Amino acid sequence: MRTKLLNIIIIFVLVLMIAIPSMNNIQRALADTSDLKVTGMILHLREGPGLSYPIITTLNEGDPLTSISREGDWIKVKAGDYEGWVASWLTASINDKQTIDKTLISQVDRLNIRTEPDVSSAVLGQLSIGNQAKLIEKNGEWAKIDWNGLVGWVSTDYVTINDLPEKKAKADEPKIEVSTKNVNKDTTFTVLVDGLNVRQKSDLNAKKIGTVSKGQAFKVLAQEHNWVQIQYNDKKAGWIYSFYGTFSNIEKSTSKSSSASELESVTIIYNGTNLRTDATTAADVVKRVDAGETYPIVGAKDNFYEIQVDDKTAFVANWVVTTTSSSKATTTTIKKEKSEPRKKGTLNGLTIVVDAGHGGNDHGTTGQRGTDEKEITLKTASLLASKLSAAGANVVMTRESDEYVALRKRVSIAHQYEADAFISIHYDATDDSSINGFTSYYMNSNQQGLAEAINQGLTNKIDLKNRGTQQGNYLVLRENRQKAVLIELGYLSNGSEERVITTAKYREQATLGIYQGILNYFNEN
Repeated sequence: MRTKLLNIIIIFVLVLMIAIPSMNNIQRALADTSDLKVTGMILHLREGPGLSYPIITTLNEGDPLTSISREGDWIKVKAGDYEGWVASWLTASINDKQTIDKTLISQVDRLNIRTEPDVSSAVLGQLSIGNQAKLIEKNGEWAKIDWNGLVGWVSTDYVTINDLPEKKAKADEPKIEVSTKNVNKDTTFTVLVDGLNVRQKSDLNAKKIGTVSKGQAFKVLAQEHNWVQIQYNDKKAGWIYSFYGTFSNIEKSTSKSSSASELESVTIIYNGTNLRTDATTAADVVKRVDAGETYPIVGAKDNFYEIQVDDKTAFVANWVVTTTSSSKATTTTIKKEKSEPRKKGTLNGLTIVVDAGHGGNDHGTTGQRGTDEKEITLKTASLLASKLSAAGANVVMTRESDEYVALRKRVSIAHQYEADAFISIHYDATDDSSINGFTSYYMNSNQQGLAEAINQGLTNKIDLKNRGTQQGNYLVLRENRQKAVLIELGYLSNGSEERVITTAKYREQATLGIYQGILNYFNEN
């Protein structure tokens, strides 16, 4: 009996010894089933689903994670020997295909990249007009993309989806390098403000790697909408806001005999864009091209760019393309004849375009108290338009409702009406909530006088800090042949200033100041 019991115990121990390695293998197999990876430079593993929970440990970019459950924008994961919660927008699926055959081109500015295919999900970043991203998958009216390592979802209503350029090139088409970042190798950027942050990526939420000061000049490596990549030091490159400085470079030739590498280029942003024989929409179509294709600029005429296409040239409308940088080619504008001389103290005979910033799907910035920039720019622009009209001006508004208007279309309106002035209304924001004040921006020398007059008019009417008149590399200024000014009427990112600048009283005083500045400028000129 004792022997039988002993045999049973021995058999049980042997079975247990066999089972323990098997259980370890199962646990190891579970640990190898990671379905996520860390995409941020660092990622905090927290005790609960929110930023207020204590940090358990810190993970690094590329670390594998195994998802357990989800709550809103937070995912419960297993990371090595730890278990906790991470922010979903700093992770990506390791099963997502990185080699794909489609590219996505944004047709609008500030297209939100979201954590999930839902308008209520968190915003990870934004695409600018002409930005290109890799398409990972398409789900109904949403597309999952990889944009410079940032993985998220965008609405397909505002994008063009094409085959990758290298795939197109196989079909006996000219192989064209597609880029929105090419710049003249001799371009430098000089900082115009103190304490400007340098970031790792072209995003306000990107890691800060240093600061630069007023007067410092840097070699430009790339440009991306309102950002410029600079050679920060011998070993590092970084991104800064382009409108806090000024560009300078060796003038480029616009001769047709110049090599393509020396010329600036346009990138098509809509499928089926017409290339024409002349600078008019009535001219014959020589070719239809798709979004993402890039061509060198050889000249400009009216609202069209003349571009090099194979061994010939063609014309493309400036509102259906984005440029790598400002075109130097210009044409002479024939001013309209005035029926009678303008009398001082009036704006009779003058045409003024009033541009309400943003609109439609482009909300602009959102204030700490939830104010959408697009709403108050329209209110302000409408109030300004009424004052200018009362003084005798012919006022043209780029938008009169909550609609999206492309930046190049806004510029083309100024050209079409041969505007005497183009006034773009905006409200500012920055990642530093202590910054406040209003700023008047210009880009070209013919715009400076008007900007200074408007800035002085505002100084006399509003109590905000005056941040002065500065050069700003905004497209509506840079590409505008007319006298153009962009006004930032205060910071929505500053909570106390937001309360002031969103009132009807402030809009009344601000528009009175802008109106007086315009009137003073034309009285003196």
